[in-house]
Amino acid sequence: MKKVTLTMLVIAPLTLMNASFVSAAQPEYDISVSNAKRQIALELSRQYTQVLPTLQSDINRYNLTVNADQVLQSSGVATKALHKSEQAIRSAKGLSTRSAQSSAFMRVENPNLVQFRLADASMLSDWQQGVPPLFAFEPAGNDKDWANIEAYDVNGNIQQLDVYQLPDRPVFVVELDKQQTIREGLAVMREILAQNTDSAKQLKLTRPQRSASRSADKPISTTVIKQISLQDDQEPWISGAAEVYAIVNGVNPSRDKPVLDIIEMPYLDYAEKEYYPNQVVVHWERYRWAAVDMILMEHDDGTNYKELATVLLSAAETILKSIPDPEVQGFAIVATITNGILKALPDAWFTNDDDFVDAYYTLQEGQTYTEHYGSGGNARATFTPLVIDPR
Repeated sequence: MKKVTLTMLVIAPLTLMNASFVSAAQPEYDISVSNAKRQIALELSRQYTQVLPTLQSDINRYNLTVNADQVLQSSGVATKALHKSEQAIRSAKGLSTRSAQSSAFMRVENPNLVQFRLADASMLSDWQQGVPPLFAFEPAGNDKDWANIEAYDVNGNIQQLDVYQLPDRPVFVVELDKQQTIREGLAVMREILAQNTDSAKQLKLTRPQRSASRSADKPISTTVIKQISLQDDQEPWISGAAEVYAIVNGVNPSRDKPVLDIIEMPYLDYAEKEYYPNQVVVHWERYRWAAVDMILMEHDDGTNYKELATVLLSAAETILKSIPDPEVQGFAIVATITNGILKALPDAWFTNDDDFVDAYYTLQEGQTYTEHYGSGGNARATFTPLVIDPR
C-alpha cells in the first residue's frame, strides 16, 4: 500500500521497558522471514516445470494469487522444504507452530501462510504466452534502503530487479497471505492483552459494573468510522495490498489498568481510495473517561505479534504506574499512554511505510469528526456516534 511517511511526531521523553527491542532497526525475525521466502522462491524456480500446469489452471485475470501449499501438492512436488520455511516464518512472527487438536482421532495443521502472486495484471498475457517468469520476494528492512529486488529465473539464477520500476517480464512474488497472517497475529495480541486481567473471567471486570436488571436493556454507546482514506507516495512494486488494524487505548473504568483493544480493518487495502465501512471502533463502556486515542498500524512481514503485544502492554502499564493520581489528569492521561506506546515501537517503524500509519488523539464520546486528519496527516476519516438500542 502507498502512503505518506510520518516525518515528525512529538513524543514525551519516557523511560520504558524493552529498550533492546526499541533500538532494533532491523529485527532478527524480519531477516528470518525474508530468508524463508528466499528459500521458497528458489525452490519454486527449480520446480517451475512441475508446478506450471497448476499455476496455469489457477491464475487468471480475476485471480492473481494462489496458495503455495496447494500449488506444490497439486503438482506432486515435495512440500517438505515449504513446510520447514513455513514453520520458520510462524516462529519469527510469534504465531502458533503446533497442530491444532480437532478431535480425539485427528490433528489439523495450521493454515498455510505462504502464497504466490503474479506481481501485476499487465504481466498475465506474456506469462500465458510462455514468457518464463522470475520468482521474487520482498527484502527485509526499510524499503527506502533497498538497493534492488532479488529474484530467481527458471534455472535458479539470481536476477537483480529495480525497486520501483515494474519489471518488463512476468514475476511471481513469494509472499505471506496477509489476511490469514494478520488474523492469527491479532488473535495472539488479543490473547496477550487479555492476560493483563489474569484470566478470561477477570477480563469481564474491564467493563463497567452494572446490575443484571439494567445491563440487558441499557443502550450501548459506540463510535463508528463512516469514511476513511490514506494518502500516497512512491512505494516498491513488489508490495501488494495492505492489511491495516487499529489499536484503541484508554483506561479501565474500574481500576488503574490500561485497556488496549485491537480492531481489524481488512477493507483498508490501498491509498488514495475512499472506504465507507460503517465500522464500530469504540465501545465506550470499556473506558473510564469519554475519550480514547487510536493508532493505525499496517501488517508487516517482519512483525512478531507476540513481542509487539508484550511491548505495547508493558509501555502502557509502565506509564500508568508512573502517574500518582490518574484522576487528577483525567482523560489527558490517555495521550500520555499513546505517546508511550509510540515511543516503545522500533525507530524503523516511523520511516518504513509498512508499519506505523497514523494516530488519532482524543476521540470523544458523542462527538462527530468530519474528514478528520490524524496527527501525521496520513489518515483522513469521519467518525460519528452511534447508540445501539436494546431489542
